Amino acid sequence: MKVIEIRNLCKIYNSTQIKVHAVNDVTLDFEEGEFATIVGPSGSGKTTLLNLLGGLDNPTSGQILVDGTDLSTLKPSALTDFRMRNIGFVFQSYNLIPVLTAGENVEFIMSLQKVAAKDREERTFELLKAVGLADRANNRPSRLSGGQQQRIAVARALASKPKFVLADEPTANLDTKSAYVLLDIMEQLNKDEKITFIFSTHDPRVVQKARRVITLEDGRVVSDEIKK
Repeated sequence: MKVIEIRNLCKIYNSTQIKVHAVNDVTLDFEEGEFATIVGPSGSGKTTLLNLLGGLDNPTSGQILVDGTDLSTLKPSALTDFRMRNIGFVFQSYNLIPVLTAGENVEFIMSLQKVAAKDREERTFELLKAVGLADRANNRPSRLSGGQQQRIAVARALASKPKFVLADEPTANLDTKSAYVLLDIMEQLNKDEKITFIFSTHDPRVVQKARRVITLEDGRVVSDEIKK
C-alpha cells in the first residue's frame, strides 16, 4: 500500500536574483513498511525533500499525497494536526524538551492528541522498553548520553503510531557503537510496527542498513535502488 505519493515536486529558492532548484521535478512513491534512505552530496536537496514530505516547508509546485491527502490543500492549522497524527520526526540534534523526563518527552505528543492517560503510560513504557531505556524513564535529557537521547527521540517519533517517520541525519552526532545500536533499534521497530522510515544521510552505516537507496543530485533523483 502506498503511504506517500510524490508527483513532479519542485522547490525553488530565489537567491541574489538566481533561482536555485533545491528539489527539481521529483516523482517517487513510498510503500508501507519501507526502510529507505535519501543520499547525495551537500546541497543535493536531501533535507529540503524531507522538510517538504513532513509538511515543514511548502513546495513551489507539484504534489505530496500522504495516505491520499494532498498536503498542499491543508490550511496551516489542519496541516499541524495532520503532522501530529501521521508523521514522526527524528532530528540530528535530538530536539528533546529539556525540562521533561525521557518518559514525559515520549508521552508529550500523545497528550496533545488527547490519548487517555492509561493508554499513554502503556504506550510510553512499551516504546521505552523497545529502545532499551525503560529504566531511564525518569531521567531528564541532560542525564542521558547522546545515543540515549536519540533513542528517546525515536520512541517519541513512534508514540503517535504515525504513517511514516522522517529521520534527518539521525546518526550524525553519534559514535560508531551508538549509531549501530540506534540503527538496529529502528530496523526492529520498522519490522514490528510496520511503520515506514525515510532517512536523509551522509552516513554509510545508514546506507548499509537501508533496503532502498535514493540518490539526489542538484535536486533530481539520479538513482533509486531497491536492495535484494
